[in-house]
Amino acid sequence: MSGATFKVGDLLNNTYRIEATLGRGGTSEVYQARSEISGNRVALKVLRAEFSQDEGFLNLMTREEDIREIRHDAIVRYYHNQRNDNGDVFLVMDFVDGPGLDKKLKQGGMNATDLLIVAERVAEGLKAAHSKLIVHRDLSPDNIILRNGNPAEAVIIDFGIAKDTNPGAETIVGNEFAGKYAYAAPEQLSGNSDARSDIYSLGALLLATFRGKAPDMGNNPLEVIEKKGTPLDTDGVPEPLKTLIDRMTVVDPQMRLQNIDAVLDLIRNTVTEDPMEEATVIAPRPATPAAKVAPPSRPAPTPTSPPTSKKGRGGLVAAASVVVLAAAGAGAYFSGALDTLLGPSLPLAEPYKLVIEHPVTGNIHGEGSVPSEDVSNTLAQMVLELNGSSNFTLARGNITENWGNAVIDILDSVDTLPEWRIEVVNNDVRVEALTFDRNEYEQLNRELSLVANSSGLQMDAAVELGPRVLAASVLDPILKAYEDCGPLHLIDAPQLGYTNADLIRVGGRIASEGARDGLVDAIQRISGHREVDVKADVLNQTLCMFDSVLPDAPSGDFKVLFSFGDTGAPNDGGTFFVGQNPVIDLVIPADVTDGFVFVSALDVSGKVFHLMPNVNRTENSIEALREGQTGPVTIRLAHTLAEAAESGGKKLAFVVDETALGKTQVLVIRSGAQFLDGMRPTTESAFGYADALGERRDRVVSLDSRILTTLKP
Repeated sequence: MSGATFKVGDLLNNTYRIEATLGRGGTSEVYQARSEISGNRVALKVLRAEFSQDEGFLNLMTREEDIREIRHDAIVRYYHNQRNDNGDVFLVMDFVDGPGLDKKLKQGGMNATDLLIVAERVAEGLKAAHSKLIVHRDLSPDNIILRNGNPAEAVIIDFGIAKDTNPGAETIVGNEFAGKYAYAAPEQLSGNSDARSDIYSLGALLLATFRGKAPDMGNNPLEVIEKKGTPLDTDGVPEPLKTLIDRMTVVDPQMRLQNIDAVLDLIRNTVTEDPMEEATVIAPRPATPAAKVAPPSRPAPTPTSPPTSKKGRGGLVAAASVVVLAAAGAGAYFSGALDTLLGPSLPLAEPYKLVIEHPVTGNIHGEGSVPSEDVSNTLAQMVLELNGSSNFTLARGNITENWGNAVIDILDSVDTLPEWRIEVVNNDVRVEALTFDRNEYEQLNRELSLVANSSGLQMDAAVELGPRVLAASVLDPILKAYEDCGPLHLIDAPQLGYTNADLIRVGGRIASEGARDGLVDAIQRISGHREVDVKADVLNQTLCMFDSVLPDAPSGDFKVLFSFGDTGAPNDGGTFFVGQNPVIDLVIPADVTDGFVFVSALDVSGKVFHLMPNVNRTENSIEALREGQTGPVTIRLAHTLAEAAESGGKKLAFVVDETALGKTQVLVIRSGAQFLDGMRPTTESAFGYADALGERRDRVVSLDSRILTTLKP
C-alpha cells in the first residue's frame, strides 16, 4: 500500500520491533523501534516504497548515513542503512527521548535564559558539522529535540537535506531550495546556502520559540519574498538574546555573523554591544515591498565577527538586496520552489471534517477536508487501492500538526477489515470497525491508542469483535474437538443464535484445567465480546477413562459425605489439603433394602482403592449392612486416624500427601447380585478395574459418584 510502510508490531530483520510512528514526510517515514537484541530504543528512517528503488534517493540515504562521521552529543547519532526482505531501505538512528522545540513553541514558548543554553548547545553541534563542511539547511524547531527535556542536552536531528560543501562534493538534494520557508535564510530561496544560512535559521527558530509563535510568512510567494527581505522583529526580546538574534538574522549574509565561532563568542561574552553600532548592518524597512538577497560568497574560514561597513552603506546594501531578492523570488516561483504557497490561502473549514468508510454494502468512499496535497494524494491512493473513491478538499483549520499522518495511520490499520468507518471532526476522531479475530481486535486497539498518543487527537475507538449473531451450530465442532472426557454440550443455547449480550455456557466433563482453558480460548476466538462460562467438571485422565467404560445407569440416590478426621466437622465442599485426614461415609437411601453395593475411590495417580468390599471388609450386602435398621443408614468407609489405629490397621484411613494431588472420584455401584467374581484387592490399577467393569456393565442397577479434591495449602 502507499500508506505506512511499517505497522506497530512489525519486526525488521529479526532485530527491530516497531513501536510507534514518529513522523511522515514526502519521501520518508520515521518510526520508533526497539532492538530485540539489546532492548535499546532507536529511530528508523525509511524511504517510502515508491522511492526505495530510486538511485537518487538511495544516494540521499547513503549520504545521510555518512553524517555519522560527525561525532558530537548535540548531533543525532547515525548508525547504518539496512534493507529488509521487502526491499525497504531504512536508516537506524539514535532515539532522542524528549520534547522538540516545536512542542515548546506550541505550549507558549521558552524563556530567554533557557534559549541561550539551547543556542550554545546547538551552535556547538553546528560547529562540528561545519568543520566537516556540512551545512544542515533545515534548522527549525521540529529538528531540535531537548533530550530528557533539558535545554543543555539539545540535539539536532534530520540531516536529510544537508549539503556537503567540500570541493567536488554533491549535495543530497541538489542546489535548489531546501528548508522551511519560515526559518530558511533569504538566500536559500534562490538555492544558495552555506554555514551562514544555518546561523540565520538558528536565530529565526530561537525567536519563534521565545515568542511561542511560528513566523507569519504570508499567503503567497510575493508575501514570502517581501518578508524574507526585511529584518526579523525582535522588539520585546530581552538582552542578550535580542542582540544575538539580531546579529544572526541579518538579511544580507555578508553582514551576518560569518561563522559559528562568532556565534559562540557572542553567546559566551554576555556584554551587549551598542545597538547603534549595528545601524550600518540592519537596513531600515524599505517603503516598497520587495525581497531578496544576492547569492552569498563562501564565508571567510576564521573571522569571528562581521566586517564593519561605513555608516550609510547599510541602506544601499539593503536596497540592492531588495532588487536581487525579488528576481530570485521570481525564479523560485517559476521553478516550483514556492508551489506550496501558490494562489490564495487555503479556505477555512469549520468544522474540519473528514469521513472515510467501508460500509456493510457498497464501496469504500472518502470525503472531506485535508491539510496538504501530500496527505490528499496518499489517502486517495490508499482508497483507490481498496477499489474505492474519494473527494478530498484542501483546507486549513484548527487541527494538530500531525493530523494528516494520524489519519493515514488509522486508515492503514483498518483497511483490511470487513467493515469500518473513520470520522474526524477537528481533533476528535471516532473509529468504528468490525473484526472477527480477537488478536486483530487487541492489536487494532493498541495501534489506535498509539496514534492518539503521538498525534494529540482525541480518540474514540468503537472496535467491535464479531460476529454480531453467533449460531450455536458454529460451536459444535469446537465442543467435539475438546470431548476428552465424555460429551460436552451447550446449556440453554438460544434458538436464533447468541447476541453480543448473551452468555455462552458449556456443560459436561473435561480431563484437565489446561483442556478447559483451551476450550474457553477456542470459543472466545470466534465468539466476539460474549462471555464464556465452561461449567464442565474438570476430572483427570484416569477418571475420564473410567467414565468411558461406566454403564449408562440411573442414580440410586446414594449419598457420599465428607468430613475432617481431626474435628469431625463436615466438609461439604469436598476439598482437603496436604496433611488432612478425609473421612468418607456412605448413606444408603431409605427405600433401598436389597442388592449389593460396591464403593471405590479412583485417584489421579491411576490407583483404585476399594472401600467396600475389600479383604478387610468383605460384607457388601445391603440387607446385612442395614443390620435390621430402617430408613437411611450411614456406613463409614474411610475412617479417622484414631479409628484406624484402634482397629489394628483393619479399618482404612487416608492422609493427603503431595504425591497424588487433584481429583479423586468416589464411585458407588449397586447391583442385583455380586457384581465381581471373587474379592478384589484393597488397591489395584485403574486399568485392571476398568476391564472388569467393562465386562459386567449389564449387572449395574444404579450408579452414583462424588468428587474429592486434594490440594496444597
